[in-house]
Order: sequence, then C-alpha cells, then structure tokens
Amino acid sequence: MQNKVADTYDIAIVGGGLAGLTLSIQAADAGYKVILFEKEAYPFHKVCGEYISLESWDFLQRCGLDLNHWSLPIIRSLRISDGRGRIYDFKLPLGGFGISRYKLDHSLSLLAKEKGVTLLTGTRVSNITYSSGLFELETGVGVFSSKVAVGSFGKRSNLDLKWNRAFVLTRPSKMNHYIGVKYHIRYPHPSDTIALHNFHNGYCGISQIEDTTCCLCYLTTADNLKQSNQSIPVMEREILSANPRLADIFSKAEFLYSQPLTISQVSFQQKTQVENHVLLLGDAAGMITPLCGNGMSMAMHAGKLAMESIPLFLKGVIDREEMELRYTRQWQEQFGLRTKIGRWVQYFFGNTTTTSIFLKSMHAIPALSRELIRHTHGQPF
Repeated sequence: MQNKVADTYDIAIVGGGLAGLTLSIQAADAGYKVILFEKEAYPFHKVCGEYISLESWDFLQRCGLDLNHWSLPIIRSLRISDGRGRIYDFKLPLGGFGISRYKLDHSLSLLAKEKGVTLLTGTRVSNITYSSGLFELETGVGVFSSKVAVGSFGKRSNLDLKWNRAFVLTRPSKMNHYIGVKYHIRYPHPSDTIALHNFHNGYCGISQIEDTTCCLCYLTTADNLKQSNQSIPVMEREILSANPRLADIFSKAEFLYSQPLTISQVSFQQKTQVENHVLLLGDAAGMITPLCGNGMSMAMHAGKLAMESIPLFLKGVIDREEMELRYTRQWQEQFGLRTKIGRWVQYFFGNTTTTSIFLKSMHAIPALSRELIRHTHGQPF
C-alpha cells in the first residue's frame, strides 16, 4: 500500500518542462501551495531544437531569470536548404534566442524551489483520478491530493496511454509517426541564424546556444530509420547526408554527446486541452511542427493562460467547468491557427520536389514568407 499524504495542494503539476516550471513559479508568486512532479533529475538534456521565439523573453525575465546577463545568441535570420542543398534566406520579423534546455530548465527549477514550490524529481506519476472536487495523484513515493491538476508531461506519456487519448489510438500516418534526434556540437555556424536543412522525409535544424555550442536536432519518419536497418549512423550517412549542407556538418562537426538523444512516436495530430478535468499544457495539449520553431514559447504562454483561469476557480469566482471551458477557448484562440498552419506547412516538406517548389515560392514572394512566419509566431506576452 502506498502512503497517503495528508496535505492537499492547491495545484499539482505533472511534468517539469518549461510549461510546468513557469506555471509553478507564477502560482507560487500568487501565493498558492504548489507541488510539481518530474520523472528526471535536473539538470538533464532533452530532445528539443533549443530556439525560443523572442515573444517569451519578457515573460521569462518576469519569472525571475536575468537573461540579459547570460550572453545568449540572438537569432534574426532563417536559412533553409532544400534536399539538394540550395539555400534560401529569410528574415525573422521578431526573432529568437538560443539556449539549452539543460541550462534553462535547471535554472527554472532552482527558481521554483526558491519560491516555495514542492519539487519532487525522479518521481513518476502513474495515475491521476478525480472525485468529489479533488484529485489524487499516485506516485512511487505516495498518493498526493490537489484541488487543481495540470498535465505538462510532454509529447507522449504513460498517462496518455492510460487515458486512451485519441492521438495514441490512431494508426501510423504522415503526421503521427516521427522520430526526433538531437546532438550538441561544435561547428562554425553563425550565431544570428537558425538553419533548417531538408532531406528525404525530414529536416534538420542547427542554431547556436550558450557557450558557442550548437544544437543540432532533426525530425524524420520511422520509415527512414527502418530503411536504415534501425541504425541512426547509417541513416545520417545515407539519407541526411544526401543534402551537402548536412554532409558537411556530419563530417566536420565535433559531437559532444557519446550517443544522440532520441524520441519516437512523435505526433502532430490535434489534441484536447483538458482530459479527465486535468488542464493540459505544452506538447500534451498540442504541438506545432518544429520547422515553425515556436513550441517552447507556446508551452510557456499556455501556462500563463492557465493562470488567468485557475485563480478564479480557486477563489470561487467560477466553477470547474467554466475554468476548463475558459482555458480551452483561450488556448484555441491563441494557438489553434498556428498549429493548423504548422501542420499545413509540414506537408510541403520531406519531398525533394515539393520542398524546392515551396521554398522557391516563399523566396520569390516575400509577403508570403512574412505572413507564414508571422502566423506561426505570437506576440510578446
């Protein structure tokens, strides 16, 4: 039998990524009793492109991070190559900055603890149940109780499977069967540019993060790996390196990991923002395709939206149903079109011919490229 913890928290958060951590900080600042569960131990690396839109800069500073003193690369330009290596350059109207999740998440976790958040690392939540106005969260160290439960547990988790969410039950398709691979490397890539290099059924991003290191992260289909005898090095040599830009990176870069970080079964299908009365944030609520480079900002913004409704519920101004409807409506208004355009753009990438035509059109019609970039990025929040 698990020990039951007598204390009831105002808010319990499952998942200590950007959405969960920044929400916990906001809630603690507002005076609420918060517990956050993270299955890993900080600091740790995770599969991520590590480019954040500047729309999040002020928000992170308000959370307590002094970004101005971190000497982070500010990214103003986008460079895209087609499968043959032909380059197309674009300006990023708002721009972004590069930072590793290793540094960012760890720094936010320290802030959360300083502000009084109960942070349980190395702790997996196996189930969340709701009854009579309270949630019970089952973990290996006990059962915890809360008035509000939030899921920010990433792209795919044990809870998604337990709840039989629609996207985990769907048969493999073009939008739900990707794998992600990430490295940190040293390579002479310009600090003000993020590059996306296309290859057959995938694309690879490179941008600078802190300490003149670069993040190299790519997304491709499970079929590409299968055709490479389930070997990542074979896939990189025979499929990715067909693009001469990637061939240069893989042959000349200094790779700082002994093995790449990987993630599988990545889905860009639509998801619900509330499940079993649990408010969902970040990738658990819906993903924008990485080529749009804005998932981390969306995750943090969703946490801010949640904090516009959760206090109203805890103070008795609105009931639980209204809190859930209000959050869902705000999420859809803010991110629904962005994720839809991201899925649409994704369809044009991966095929050598269609990718080339699409990029030529974007380059030839600057207004088109500006509108697409604008619609996949938000405004400072």
